[in-house]
Amino acid sequence: MRLHFKFKGCAVFLRDSGFVQPSHLKNMSLNSYQNVDREELVKDLNEIHQEVLARVGEQDFKHLKKMERWGRLCSLLGYGTAWIFPNPISALLISQGSFTRWTQMTHPIVHKGYDKIANIPEKYTSRKFAQGWRRFKDWPDWITPAGWHQEHDVLHHYNLGEKLDPDHLQHNMEWLRQSKAPMGLRYVIVAVFTSVWKILYYTPRTHKELCISQARQQREILPEMTRSGAWSPYTKQGRALWLESILPYVGFRFILLPLLFLPLGTFAAGSVLITSILAEVLTNMHSFLVIVPNHAGDDVMMFEDKGKGRGEFFLRQILGSVNYPTGSDFNDFFYGWLNYQIEHHLWPDIPLNQYQFVQPKVVAVCKKHGIPYRQDSVFKRLKKAVDIMVGRTSMLKPVSEPTR
Repeated sequence: MRLHFKFKGCAVFLRDSGFVQPSHLKNMSLNSYQNVDREELVKDLNEIHQEVLARVGEQDFKHLKKMERWGRLCSLLGYGTAWIFPNPISALLISQGSFTRWTQMTHPIVHKGYDKIANIPEKYTSRKFAQGWRRFKDWPDWITPAGWHQEHDVLHHYNLGEKLDPDHLQHNMEWLRQSKAPMGLRYVIVAVFTSVWKILYYTPRTHKELCISQARQQREILPEMTRSGAWSPYTKQGRALWLESILPYVGFRFILLPLLFLPLGTFAAGSVLITSILAEVLTNMHSFLVIVPNHAGDDVMMFEDKGKGRGEFFLRQILGSVNYPTGSDFNDFFYGWLNYQIEHHLWPDIPLNQYQFVQPKVVAVCKKHGIPYRQDSVFKRLKKAVDIMVGRTSMLKPVSEPTR
């Protein structure tokens, strides 16, 4: 049941499942969604952005290289010990190495975060990184760079919290939220899903969105998208999934790399294989932990309609995102710099280490305009996200009401 109440001079935020909690209502009514001065918000945030652009330089590239070295060191230590016997420590190191290539190399580079730096090697720009034969050198993953760009850079970032957002957790999980399965079983399903979510959700989804985009560009009839068709070799989406994602990645990660250790014996090669499979499970869980909760929760907003104007865009990025603890390179390395989700959605095209600089400035702007700035423990946010997935809670929606 959904209830609407009208209060003089403010917009009220309700969840589909009932009332918002009093603390949420208090936070939102500091300065209602409708009454935020969009033009002034744009002015304040643009000043920060211009300040950041003036700071961008060689030091940002050096920082990126440092993160790359840390990630490669994790991979080298992981594989350098995985052959001894299958073990979780080596798997964790391999997992962190894979996680780093995605979140701290591919993510900011494809967003053009380093294109503005003069004399940077082309392989660290969005034009060359992971393109063509460099894919498995720069970003060996299930997900293809082209699919990732369409699904994440284009659709997710410019439709955050809206129906067109392909990563909208509440919409995507309606099948479970509305199911008749006991609540305990729902939590078990989510727990299992976290260990394989990159291959079951993210990879097929990126192929789907790329397939739709290509059909529209070529003015073709949009192909029918079904769950079975996503895996079928008889559909364009299914063939792309197998030929561009599953077979190349399985061949690289679970065949080629273990075979490199065969001179040390079959036990060594088998140990690397088993440890690699465990590492794959861990990197799925790690990426799920830091990626999924940062746009979900019963205190995070979703939107029915398309936002208009830059001020509305900025406001939705703040109200639709959540940060985790921030501050140091060591801390941020393990979060993949996804702990600056609010700042990243405001300016996805700035270098990683600039987020440490802008974060307190964004907090001050939010305080000035009365906009809630959410920053919580990643485990607190995980619980909120999972509660959304199983249908225990729902996300906030703005109920527009003219000021009187």
